[in-house]
Amino acid sequence: MKIDHRIDFLLVIAAEKCNPNGDPGADNTPRQDIGGFGEISDVCLKRKIRNRMQDMGYPILNVSEERTDDGLYSIKDRLNACDEFKTAMNEKTRNIYDKINACKSVACRRWMDVRTFGQLFPFKGGNEVSFSVRGPVSISLAKSIAPVIVEPVDLTKSLNTETVSDRRKDSATMGRKYIIDKGAYIAKGSIYPQLASLTGFTVEDADILHECLKTLFENDSSASRPAGSMDVSRLYWWDHSDGNRIPSPAAVFHTLSFKPTEEYPFYRVTGSENCLDPDIYEGMLLP
Repeated sequence: MKIDHRIDFLLVIAAEKCNPNGDPGADNTPRQDIGGFGEISDVCLKRKIRNRMQDMGYPILNVSEERTDDGLYSIKDRLNACDEFKTAMNEKTRNIYDKINACKSVACRRWMDVRTFGQLFPFKGGNEVSFSVRGPVSISLAKSIAPVIVEPVDLTKSLNTETVSDRRKDSATMGRKYIIDKGAYIAKGSIYPQLASLTGFTVEDADILHECLKTLFENDSSASRPAGSMDVSRLYWWDHSDGNRIPSPAAVFHTLSFKPTEEYPFYRVTGSENCLDPDIYEGMLLP
């Protein structure tokens, strides 16, 4: 079913004794802004959503290397394996605009993440043309509602990577990782009907996205994010389908306010949850 109205959503993530999103430019320490507030990048959140889509059995173009399930390890290889896309790309009788539109149509129909978030297709040479798809789903980075405390954790391996003549431990057996003590992170997003009509993103796709957000951290545990250390505490979903005047996304999100607490899930809601009547998923019931 076609989407003819905007949908807004707000995600509350509780994190404890983990690294929600490491910064590769800072020794993989948990991301922070200049004021010490924790951050989870929008790219990281989109990756987790794509992973959940894949877990649910939906075809994904942008698959991470460690999760590839089709023997293909690049976007270009995945496109070349799609006969319908190759036909659209190599059609010589079409002008360039018709070719681009045909390729966009195939990519959006074939891969769910393309019609959700969009995708850049940077090709060059031969009959190939570069183009981009702009997706209807916009999601912000997640920011903690209070500054986070980053703790270093020193590590030692029980065995050397290579044999050392005197059997002593080499320097490579020492390591360090970083975690935050605790924090609650807020991410905001919207689905825009104008762009949804261009990519073919439907009401049914929005329902799938809703489920992905609720289960964002399933099958996502690692040494940096142990099982249970991150959880979707709440998901607010505003479906503006009643035909009334729709406020801006900023006005919608500002109907809610969050204050930090010491106890899990590390926040309490101080705004009006009933304002604009959102659907509320509660992964953790608040006291």
